[in-house]
Amino acid sequence: MTLAPETDVKYLKGVGEKRAALYLRLGILTIRDLLYHFPRDYTDLSSPYCIGEAPAEEPCAIRATLTGKSPEQRIRKGLSIFKLTAEDETGELMLTVFNSRYTVENLAVNKEYIFYGKAQGGFLRREMPSPDIYPADSPGIVPVYPQTAGLSSVVMRRNIKQALEGVPAIRDPLPLDMRERLFLPGVMEALGQIHFPQAPGSAKKARERFIFEELLILSLALMSLRSREDTLACPMSPADMSPFYASLPFSPTAAQRRCIDEATADLALRRPMNRLIQGDVGSGKTLVAVACAFFAAKNSKQTAVMVPTEILAEQHLFTMRGILEPLGLRVELLTGSPGPTERRRILAGLALGEVDLVVGTHALLSEGVSFAGLGLVVTDEQHRFGVAQRARLSQKSRDVHVLVMSATPIPRTLSLIIYGDLSVSVLDEKPPGRQEVETLLISSQKRARALGFIRDALGSGRQAYIVCPLIEQGEALPGLRPAVEYAGELSQKELKGFRVGLLHGKMKPKDKEDAMRRFKNGETQVLVSTTVVEVGVDVPNAAIIMIENAERFGLSQLHQLRGRVGRSAEKSWCILVSDSRGGITGERLRSMKREHDGFKIAEQDLRLRGPGDFFGSRQHGLPVLRVADLADDLAILGVARHEAERLLEKDPCLSLPGHRPLAEEAERMMAAVGERPN
Repeated sequence: MTLAPETDVKYLKGVGEKRAALYLRLGILTIRDLLYHFPRDYTDLSSPYCIGEAPAEEPCAIRATLTGKSPEQRIRKGLSIFKLTAEDETGELMLTVFNSRYTVENLAVNKEYIFYGKAQGGFLRREMPSPDIYPADSPGIVPVYPQTAGLSSVVMRRNIKQALEGVPAIRDPLPLDMRERLFLPGVMEALGQIHFPQAPGSAKKARERFIFEELLILSLALMSLRSREDTLACPMSPADMSPFYASLPFSPTAAQRRCIDEATADLALRRPMNRLIQGDVGSGKTLVAVACAFFAAKNSKQTAVMVPTEILAEQHLFTMRGILEPLGLRVELLTGSPGPTERRRILAGLALGEVDLVVGTHALLSEGVSFAGLGLVVTDEQHRFGVAQRARLSQKSRDVHVLVMSATPIPRTLSLIIYGDLSVSVLDEKPPGRQEVETLLISSQKRARALGFIRDALGSGRQAYIVCPLIEQGEALPGLRPAVEYAGELSQKELKGFRVGLLHGKMKPKDKEDAMRRFKNGETQVLVSTTVVEVGVDVPNAAIIMIENAERFGLSQLHQLRGRVGRSAEKSWCILVSDSRGGITGERLRSMKREHDGFKIAEQDLRLRGPGDFFGSRQHGLPVLRVADLADDLAILGVARHEAERLLEKDPCLSLPGHRPLAEEAERMMAAVGERPN
């Protein structure tokens, strides 16, 4: 049967409604999705050993004849084992199979198979626990796929083989001249080789082709979006910044002055500024934005500052008014909360040019918000906004300069993709008087002592955060601390007598703002929260943050959470609670005790977790990459970006017939992201 790439996978022979529902868990809806579900690894069965010559404690393939199957042994509820024996002329192999009745029932005694796993034991009698079992005539290189319960790699291989045979062709998005120049295989050849390689080298070449394709499409998507912005700006005139510096109640760091100089120099150029201010937690990015707003006002230009939450907008309003209003600038706040009368007053001020700087949330993007002379757009906590949102705010006026800020240190590779050709300024100093947060790693057995430590701090007038990995019991694996139940338990037991607040992502926006506001004002002493507190307000009185099930979070996320404390000259602590101490997990958590440089932590986190989970909950406005790894594929990324630039220089709208497939793939990729991450 001939199948179109966009055919629902349920119409593939042997799939049907039930198995299609399992595929949907993996994000596979169509035949095309199935073909682009690439192997995560390969098992090499090309040179199987005989039993007596198999290497010890190393993954290997053994070809032998199955000679016996024991009845099922039930060890406990949910665990059963099967004992198998296999033989060849060199010895005997004992195999232990767990919870796989269907697999064992379908094995035939006196038939030859290939067993893959780690061989143990002596010369004549070997053992292999939990083997993968293949027919003796299996291909030499067998793909292993990312799976879900109910869908094995064996089933996926069969379905993918049927799909490849049933789809006559998939349109290749890469132009022929590009493939020939870069020696890349065509899409159908590459799909065949990545799923059913004749040799390891052919799988590698096919994978590199798809890595390049994905990074090219991503580069085109982001470059095309940015290319819609004006390429010329009205340069601002140099302004005397001495009144600004003289008005400050503190001395800026050398890093802050350098970043201000770099940004104001950009504002005086004929091309629009596109600059990223990247600074670790507490490095003083807000001052750079305020300085640029002052510079813009001296050039009769307005500034809009967009932040992700109302309470963060209010904090910026307080800071910016304190600095700018004594200098004669008018600063306003625009969120979704003000009533109609107040909103009309603010909008009129913006439209008439009476407001110099407006701080707001996504409300700044709404219809009816217009400016007399918007000259500068600042987005704070940039990773909380999609690329398209930044462009929408910039399009509120012509000749707009853009300053983006992020407290999340981003590795160079990821920054190159997310921010493209933005100039980067790095705030690599903390303002004087800030102490480094002491990080402790404890097991759950010491939780009571940690809560006693928190109780003592609360008694002396300080405040604390307690962060949980989930909201309510039952929404994830057992053994994880849920915020709702934990907050109730603490207020009745360990922290009884203290005011305990609750904050999580399922609360209404107003309730979340109220919970954070009460904590900031000292009305609650402890805030039990999920990671929504990761980007929060400045609460200098918060001295302790305790993070439950710390192994569930990425390093960068833990670093961001740690940044909620240590925001004054007083000593602060971060307590990581985890019973996972072995392997990579243990090393990750121990590294948090040693390392306080957010950029070094970010590089390690990207390598360990990949870009998909880098910010937690995928809050970065970046598409999920199926095959590319930004930590390892930097060389291919460089080639892809160069090819994207060549294409857009020749065909800025990708309107030529040979480029339309790439344009459609770029649109598909950005549509999958949406404008506002969840």
